[in-house]
Amino acid sequence: MSTQRSSIRMAAVMRRVVCIFMWLSVCQVSGAFIPNELNRTLQNLMQHYKISNQDFFNQKPVFPREPLKGNAELKMVYMYGVLEEYEKLLGHMLKQLPTPSPQLATSGTRTASLSSSDEIRSNLMKVLSKMQELKRNNYKEQAALLEQLRKLEDIEVGNFKVQSKALSELTWIYEEASSLADDKRRRRRRRRQTRIRLHQQA
Repeated sequence: MSTQRSSIRMAAVMRRVVCIFMWLSVCQVSGAFIPNELNRTLQNLMQHYKISNQDFFNQKPVFPREPLKGNAELKMVYMYGVLEEYEKLLGHMLKQLPTPSPQLATSGTRTASLSSSDEIRSNLMKVLSKMQELKRNNYKEQAALLEQLRKLEDIEVGNFKVQSKALSELTWIYEEASSLADDKRRRRRRRRQTRIRLHQQA
């Protein structure tokens, strides 16, 4: 029974992975940032992690594109979260690969299986390294922001002292939150007025 549950979980992960790889492939087609070597590596991995067309084209992407319709700051935060999830997922995939001891690889079939497993492991590590490099070099501010957000989850909301201090800090929190919202409305209004002027001049 446990083996069956493990197989089901693995199949579910594989479905997510294939959707992720296809998402990256689409990015490669529409952009010019994915290196050719990484694209070839993804194509090789997708030959191994196959799912049915019904599962693949079910209109349920692993990572929705809707958050990418916001402003640049929100997009960066969302993409950092995506890259972080990739890191977890690829690490999990590496752990799922078989690691038989060398002495078991005696027959030709077993040797071929090991070779295939080693190739998959190598390809996964290449992809993982690229994702980590991208996150490390371009998303430092977003990493710091999300770390602060995670700390907010640890606030002891049932602690009387915390409740008292939070009430005393509410004034500046409310003022800052309202100011940010007002700034956003002002920027939106200015952009709208600029578009109207440009349209009238045309």
